[in-house]
Amino acid sequence: MTVTTGYSPFGLHRVLEPSGDAVTLPQAAYRLDASPQLAPDEVRVDVEVLNLDAASYRQLREKHTGPTGHVHGHGIRSDVLEIVEDRGKMQNPVTGSGGMLIGTVAEVGPESPLGLAVGDRIATLVSLSLTPLVITDRLTRWDGMSERVPTSGHAILFGRSIAARLPEDLEPDLALMVMDVCGAPALVQKVVRGYAERGAAPTVAVLGGAGKSGSLSLAAAREAGAGRRIAVVPTEAEAGLLRGTDLADEVVVADARSPIALERGVRAAGGPADVTVVCVDVPGCEQPAIMATAQGGTVVYFSMATSFAAAALGAEGLAADVTMLVGNGYTPGHAELALSLLRGDDTVRRLFESRLGPDHTGQV
Repeated sequence: MTVTTGYSPFGLHRVLEPSGDAVTLPQAAYRLDASPQLAPDEVRVDVEVLNLDAASYRQLREKHTGPTGHVHGHGIRSDVLEIVEDRGKMQNPVTGSGGMLIGTVAEVGPESPLGLAVGDRIATLVSLSLTPLVITDRLTRWDGMSERVPTSGHAILFGRSIAARLPEDLEPDLALMVMDVCGAPALVQKVVRGYAERGAAPTVAVLGGAGKSGSLSLAAAREAGAGRRIAVVPTEAEAGLLRGTDLADEVVVADARSPIALERGVRAAGGPADVTVVCVDVPGCEQPAIMATAQGGTVVYFSMATSFAAAALGAEGLAADVTMLVGNGYTPGHAELALSLLRGDDTVRRLFESRLGPDHTGQV
C-alpha cells in the first residue's frame, strides 16, 4: 500500500513526536511512525541484522556490567527492544546514536530515487537513529553480547536515505562492518589530499588506529599522500597488530584521554600531527587530540562519544589554531572507497575479519 499525500523526502511525515508546529526531522524526533505503508518515494526493507554503533553499545554494556565484571546480556537486549518499541527507531537516548542494518528490499515506492529493486540485499548507510524500525521477533536470537544483532522486522528508507547493495565477493557481516564506518576513510582521504595538493605531505595521527574506522583511515591517509602515519592504540596487544605493517610508520601506545601521555607519544613519533583523526569511542579525547595537533592543523572527530562543546572550548583554552571537523558519515563514494581499501590491504582485511567472532569494543 502506498500513501500519496503529505510526504517529505526527509521523512517529516513519519515524525509522531513532537507534532504540529514543533515537528522536527526524524533524527531529532522522539518517536517515529514505523508502519509498513509507504509514501511514493520510500522503500521498505525486511531486516536481517542490526549493527549497533560502538558508542551506543559501549554505553549499554557498561550500564549492564555488574560489580564483579559480569555483563548481563539480557539487560542489554531488553533495553534495545524497549528503545525500538518506544521510539519507532533505534536511537540510544544517552548517546543519541544508532547504527545501521542489513536487509532485503521488500517493497519500493513508485517514486523512489534510490535505484533499489525488490529482492536487493542491502546495507543502509544512514543511521538507525533516524530510520523507522519495527522488530517482530523480540530479539530472541541475540544474547546481547555483541554489536551485531540478528533479528526480524522491517525498516523504512526515505527518498533522501542512502543504501548500498551488498558486494557479492564479501561476507555480509564483513561488508556491514566496513560500511558502518565508511565515512571515516572518505573524509580522511579528502583532508589529506587537500594538504598534498598544496604541496605538503602531512603527518597524520589516528587515535584508535587498530579499530575499524582507524585502520581504514590509516589506509586512506597512505593512499592520499600522507608523509607520516602515526597510529595510537591503548595496549601493546593492539600495537602488535600494526607493527611491521604498511599501515603506520610509528605505533604509539597511549591513553587517548591523557593529554600529557598522548602529546608526548605523538611528538616522540614525529609529531605534532598536521591531521589528527579521533576514532576512539570513549569521551574525554577532545582536548588531548587538540594538544597532539600542530598549530594550523586539522582535527577530525569521528566518535559519537565526542563532546563538541568540550572540543570547541578546549581549543579556545589551549589557544590552539586548529580546524575541527565533524565526521558526518557521508561523503560521495564513501562505501566504494572503504570496500576498495579493505580489498586492497591484507592488514586491514585481517583486522576486520578478526572481529567476525566475539566483538571487540573500544574503538570505532
